Amino acid sequence: MKGRIEAALTEALTRMTRTECPPKLAGALHHAVFPGGNRLRPTLCLATAQAIGEQNPTLVDAAATALEMLHCASLVHDDLPAFDDSPLRRGRPSVHVAFGEAVAVLAGDALIIGAFETLALSAAATPALLGPLTRVLARAAGAPFGMCGGQAWESEPGVELARYHRAKTASMFEAATMAGAIAAGHDGEPWRELGRYVGEAYQVADDIKDRIGGEELGKPSGRDDAKDRPSAVRMLGLDAARDLLTRHARRAAESIPACAGREALVARIDGMLRAFN
Repeated sequence: MKGRIEAALTEALTRMTRTECPPKLAGALHHAVFPGGNRLRPTLCLATAQAIGEQNPTLVDAAATALEMLHCASLVHDDLPAFDDSPLRRGRPSVHVAFGEAVAVLAGDALIIGAFETLALSAAATPALLGPLTRVLARAAGAPFGMCGGQAWESEPGVELARYHRAKTASMFEAATMAGAIAAGHDGEPWRELGRYVGEAYQVADDIKDRIGGEELGKPSGRDDAKDRPSAVRMLGLDAARDLLTRHARRAAESIPACAGREALVARIDGMLRAFN
């Protein structure tokens, strides 16, 4: 599955960084996407589609690619001095450190736009699915329910933890399961809860790792405290945050709808959630 995701991303980035692209921007785009992290969102998208039964692999690949491009764009912007001011991402200099702030802003913007172009280019054979897929991804990335809304809560004096986690992080995991189902020719709504609980589990695990540190982070730890951001650990305590992670993981497994490949998907989700710890 990882090879399939990398091949689709390579195709999309090759289109965006051909000779007409300014060299610094092309370099920044590649730096932002390759080498990648765990590719959790596109993996979840593909796993959902496979569990249901893929009917259009090209569209599924495009949805998975668009999700990862949106995610990478969010990391580029999140690392900027105006937000996290992080010098590292995935163990390497963040995009704004390597290429400058101006190019980093443009790279993030280009990845967002390129995500929707990738989706549109692959939907020619199934135009009826382009609208629902676009809506799911745009809702997950924008405001008020998506990443932009979630990031903006960090500028407010207070926010309910669940609302913050769901918008900032779980929204894109919801989009992953829903887009996988839609691209496979099924209703996405029954798959929303699976994505939500996997995403919330991931964010709680990230909050815990930010507190306890560890080389596997690939980025500076302690940012939640330094930036006075909401986090499960800061708001609940370390032990309660670990309990919350366990509850989210249990709910994720319980929420998987009946489908032909449910047993295999349960095992894949279990492995994914174990890796969060």
